[in-house]
Amino acid sequence: MKASADGIFDDIPDLLDAVGGYLAEGYVRIKLKIEPGWDVGPVTAVRNAFPDAMLSVDANAAYALTDQPVFEALDALDLLMVEQPLGHDDLMEHAALARRIATPICLDESIRSAADAEVAARIGAARVVNVKIGRVGGLAEARRIHDACAAAGIPVWCGGMLESGVGRATNIHLATLPNFAKPGDTSSASRYFAEDIVEPPLEAVDGEMPVPPGPGIGVTVRRERLERYTVAVEEFSS
Repeated sequence: MKASADGIFDDIPDLLDAVGGYLAEGYVRIKLKIEPGWDVGPVTAVRNAFPDAMLSVDANAAYALTDQPVFEALDALDLLMVEQPLGHDDLMEHAALARRIATPICLDESIRSAADAEVAARIGAARVVNVKIGRVGGLAEARRIHDACAAAGIPVWCGGMLESGVGRATNIHLATLPNFAKPGDTSSASRYFAEDIVEPPLEAVDGEMPVPPGPGIGVTVRRERLERYTVAVEEFSS
């Protein structure tokens, strides 16, 4: 199977093979990347092949409000959400699109703080929010976004940014907060790395990521692995 760096496949058969493989591994939600020219057709093919799968799409801000017909067509496919359809600073346009389609809009890149989440909730720009610790500046702000969305009745989910086991374990713990009500993007480390830098390995079990049980974030950094993969070191002194 062939997919570009942004997750767009070369053709529909490769896409269907990939989706079938992930469902067989137990993943409970499939997120399809879309862009102009690769949207309604591929998503329809996946829905037809896997009628009971929980599907969402992620546009990575690739569309404009004038592309409303695309999202109207996607409405027929029973999607969990459409993630970041418009530009990251287009909150008013997201609110306008949300009024015109049935599929819930999820905001990702648009939400960098609790204040952003509060504005989005107030104007009706999102019915779901993706929280990424790395994008919003750390755990404290991620928790504030969670709380702001909970107060507004907007469920959240935890997105990933290709973290090593340190960030992956932190994501898993964050996702145990009560308003993380949608399946997240945190998947097995082996999907991305031949060898992670932490123990125990963070691997999905029946489509779910177990919470690491140890102290702190629940994992231990294997220093010898970290040193083996280190390509540069900088030291700072006061």
